[in-house]
Amino acid sequence: MKNTLIAPSVLAADFANLQRDIEMINNSEADWFHIDIMDGVFVPNISFGMPVLQAIAKHAKKTIDVHLMIIDPDRYIKTFADLGANILTVHIEACTHLHRTLQAIKAEGVKAGVALNPHTSIDLLEDVINDIDMVCIMSVNPGFGGQSFIENTYAKVEKLKALIVKKGASTLIEIDGGVTNKNAKQLVEAGADVLVAGSYVFGAADPVTTVADLKKLTSF
Repeated sequence: MKNTLIAPSVLAADFANLQRDIEMINNSEADWFHIDIMDGVFVPNISFGMPVLQAIAKHAKKTIDVHLMIIDPDRYIKTFADLGANILTVHIEACTHLHRTLQAIKAEGVKAGVALNPHTSIDLLEDVINDIDMVCIMSVNPGFGGQSFIENTYAKVEKLKALIVKKGASTLIEIDGGVTNKNAKQLVEAGADVLVAGSYVFGAADPVTTVADLKKLTSF
């Protein structure tokens, strides 16, 4: 039985009612909280920083999956670990010494993730895949929610899955961007383990039912 993890993206929540939306995720069938930290430099948008993550962590009852879309992430690894991140994902494009960064994350007792932008090749992970707990494939260009899904993602997931199997790694595959009920099943069939859904969940009339439907659709 394939149990796909659903990770609603808090970036799409109502910031004026953040606690309400956090409780909604707590009470839904969602598995993780996906939290995007953006610096306005690595991506052309600024999201939220440490105080908001701290506030979320205080109420969240599920795994906190923090996605750092920032330059020089090494400077903040300890800070985000201390604030409650269970998984810390850095962008390969922002890391000069990826292996060192992964070791630094794990030294804080946190799982290490690596995110790849749409143009970045899976081949770059060949030498470090056994050190990575999760690879986050960006299926939109990072920075803004509500974008259209990039179709090449399916082939990329299949290629990554083949690499994981070849190397005997236990790395999870996460998809971030444009995930809906139209592509979720196909992504899981290609090899995805975790689906991040932002505006699709929070923009729904009934987010709890939307999460439950996504979970049912992708667990087979």
